[in-house]
Amino acid sequence: MDTAKSVNGIAIRLPQERWVHVVENHCELAGNFYDVLEAVTSPDIVLEGTNDKELLAVKKREGKKYLVVIYKELGAKDGFVITAFISSKINKLLRRQIIWKQE
Repeated sequence: MDTAKSVNGIAIRLPQERWVHVVENHCELAGNFYDVLEAVTSPDIVLEGTNDKELLAVKKREGKKYLVVIYKELGAKDGFVITAFISSKINKLLRRQIIWKQE
């Protein structure tokens, strides 16, 4: 299990069980474990999720593709990755409230 610091300075865990979930449901991310962690640490934008304290870290990839990592901050010191996927539908994502944006 590895962790990444969110833009809020909170350690976000990526447990093996969550990584298996990501790869089983989004096989295009196999071999991109550290890219998922980097998206949490250094996103282009963080958006509000649909559930309580759920956040979406969005990182531009090649072409018109974006890596989206959904994670949850449980408190001031802990959180975890829920899932991750690749999307080209950035306009749909940007309908959500922007929590943080890279300058």
